[in-house]
Amino acid sequence: MAGGAAVAVAGERTVGGVLEVVGEIVGMLGGNGSGGLFRKDCMDLVRRIALLKHLLEEIRDCGLLDELTNSESSSSSKGSWWNDLVLALQAAKRLLSVSSSFTSNDPSDVAAKKISFQFQCVTWKLEKALGNIPYDRFDISEEVQEQVALVKAQLKRATERYGSLNSRKFFHALSQPMDKEGSNTSDQFVVVKQDHVPESIDLKGDGAEQTINLERSRSFPLSSGVCQSNNVNAEGQENSAGKSMDEIKQPDALAIPVDFLCPISLELMRDPVIVATGQTYERSYIQRWIDCGNVTCPKTQQKLQHLMLTPNYVLRSLITQWCTNHNIEQPTGVANGKLRKSDGSFRDVSGDVAAIEALVRKLSSLSVEECRAAVAEIRSLSKRSTDNRILIAEAGAIPILVNLLTTDDAVMLEHAVTSILNLSIYENNKGLIMLAGAIPSIVQILRAGSMEARENAAATLFSLSLLDENKIIIGASGAIPALVDLLQNGSMRGKKDAATALFNLCIYLGNKGRAVRAGIISALLKMLTDSRNCMVDEALTILSVLASNQEAKVAIVKASTIPVLIDLLRTGLPRNKENAAAILLSLCKRDSENLACISRLGALIPLTELAKSGTERAKRKATSLLEHLRKLQQLQQE
Repeated sequence: MAGGAAVAVAGERTVGGVLEVVGEIVGMLGGNGSGGLFRKDCMDLVRRIALLKHLLEEIRDCGLLDELTNSESSSSSKGSWWNDLVLALQAAKRLLSVSSSFTSNDPSDVAAKKISFQFQCVTWKLEKALGNIPYDRFDISEEVQEQVALVKAQLKRATERYGSLNSRKFFHALSQPMDKEGSNTSDQFVVVKQDHVPESIDLKGDGAEQTINLERSRSFPLSSGVCQSNNVNAEGQENSAGKSMDEIKQPDALAIPVDFLCPISLELMRDPVIVATGQTYERSYIQRWIDCGNVTCPKTQQKLQHLMLTPNYVLRSLITQWCTNHNIEQPTGVANGKLRKSDGSFRDVSGDVAAIEALVRKLSSLSVEECRAAVAEIRSLSKRSTDNRILIAEAGAIPILVNLLTTDDAVMLEHAVTSILNLSIYENNKGLIMLAGAIPSIVQILRAGSMEARENAAATLFSLSLLDENKIIIGASGAIPALVDLLQNGSMRGKKDAATALFNLCIYLGNKGRAVRAGIISALLKMLTDSRNCMVDEALTILSVLASNQEAKVAIVKASTIPVLIDLLRTGLPRNKENAAAILLSLCKRDSENLACISRLGALIPLTELAKSGTERAKRKATSLLEHLRKLQQLQQE
């Protein structure tokens, strides 16, 4: 690191100093220099860092930072976690200062590429620092831990998008610090040393296959208060074979021909398309550019005479041939009429491609009957297999289907929303659906569609919310009140779909308050006291997620839920007892009034029984509650 940067970091090592740095970073979001080539990168980084404020405040309030960092630094390698976090935030501040004032609009500019690599580096450093924080030593609240986990997940996905960190090109790009115009300077930028970068980085996320049952065969994927929503069975998700782009981490990494890189993302193109000026871009990136209201070509700055995107089949074929020649796994998708199978071999799908492309063209037909028949066939095909979901998306169906979500034809609308549900099961399609702006229309269907359309709209929101960043977008869209309404007034299947979606959305801290304000507590209490007992599991699972939130805690107690929970401790199924104990523990932590309440209501006996004979998780929760009750009794006796 440059000397000036080191001095700056040393002066900001205290929690108060770091909070000031975070405040300065957040202030950059509205600065005059926040436009330009790296506007989105800057805004994403600032938003993520802003979410760390509560974590830093809780570390400060604990008052144990100096003691713990000193003791840990002398006993283990983890003692550097605080320095790692400080250095990462300082690097982010410097990067934002440089990138927000960057004047060039050419992403192929050398300085622009360096800044892009710096975003990659800073994102990885932040993710690494957050992964080493000893939360238990600071008594960090569950809410803040959830918030940090969300930020960490977003940083990991961002790291994956930026690409591999271990390559000669990366380190060469970082070897020369730069000022705001890209020229060399000794103290403006943080340089990452090679020995701080791991041998390899897992860029494949959780790797868990997803299990969401399509249409009418869906089931509620929750148990024991543990989110299993990341397990969606997409009928055989593809496994990689051969070398992927992310796996080429050797110092002599192969250079990708410049013409094969999207000028916006600087990544190997998967679906190259031509715009009106003749320039070629990756479809998803140029579509996002256009969706943001831009009507100029990013590379030439010329006004686009039309917004049509034409597939560049010649370039796609060249990219495919280049990948084959160099034994590199091609970006997921169809090329030369072939689709990669799970065993690494290829299947000829040229006939399927032609048929699906013809169907997609019919989606835009002026004939209502022809359009209705086409969307019904798309719905059927998208339900059958992962291959079909890939081919339908490759044919450009998703934006057209999203447009059909606003049709007045009830049958067509139902087919369209269900098609999007089926397509969303394939992980790569989730981003395309979000880019197409589907959420507002899905929420409107959730509010006013037929019951079947509302059910499938709720299931679609659940599927899309499996990506952490989508939880925020969906929560802010007005979806939660509509889901709560379906939970209260829908069909049994609709209620289960709504419950699944609400559970997953409420994992994100910001959505818990929205759910409480939408009246979810009274709806859940009604489910708990329903004599048919058909949705007790779902209600308890959602409550267990909400109970750590202060606003939800107040609402749960006010709704007289505690007596119902204690009754479930006595009479419920083992899983219900486990969740009831977990909720009561959350309600009673640092709350003597609630502790006294459960004591008066006779919780001691069922908790004692549960601590002896419950599930392992139930035993832990019951034992912890009994310890709190014992301490309360001691205080009262004194």
